[in-house]
Amino acid sequence: MSSTTGLPPLSSKGVFSVSSSCLINAPRKEVWEVLMDWKSYKEWNPFVRDQRITDARKNHLPDETPREGCYLYIQPVHIPPSFDNQWFPGSAFERITALDHENYRTAWVNVEMPHWLLTAERWQALVEVEGGKTRYETIEVFGGLLAYLVRAFVGNGLKKGFIAMAEGLKSRVEERYEGHVSPTTS
Repeated sequence: MSSTTGLPPLSSKGVFSVSSSCLINAPRKEVWEVLMDWKSYKEWNPFVRDQRITDARKNHLPDETPREGCYLYIQPVHIPPSFDNQWFPGSAFERITALDHENYRTAWVNVEMPHWLLTAERWQALVEVEGGKTRYETIEVFGGLLAYLVRAFVGNGLKKGFIAMAEGLKSRVEERYEGHVSPTTS
């Protein structure tokens, strides 16, 4: 794990990557609760509107508790980010490879296509910073032959989506956290 970013090294260099980060005025535990509350994404996340635990055939499971090894169906994905319904929203089918509640990190890899055609590995991490604040960091690395097309056709939209998700997370957490913290007087 890199001590400067909180993100573990990625398994491949990839064709391109998309990343974002932001400083959130709340403790990691509060940020983690919002980040892992996938059912609330439609309320604050204009990029990833929903994601659910499924079986290998994308059937939703009654137990939506995320665990390493579980399948994750992310749909709809709005590129560009938007709270409006889109005609052709994107989707992604992933397998959770890391879910570290103690260190506030999660990761998944795309399993929808053969590895040589398209790989995608996404990490999200929360890093504690001075003053009880949290730095949210996320990166996704794309590889394989189709990664060149992904970069050309939706690369900028993905960047905007990662930024919008970080900003939405920050707003949602700070709104919730500030409502539960009593003001201090000096």
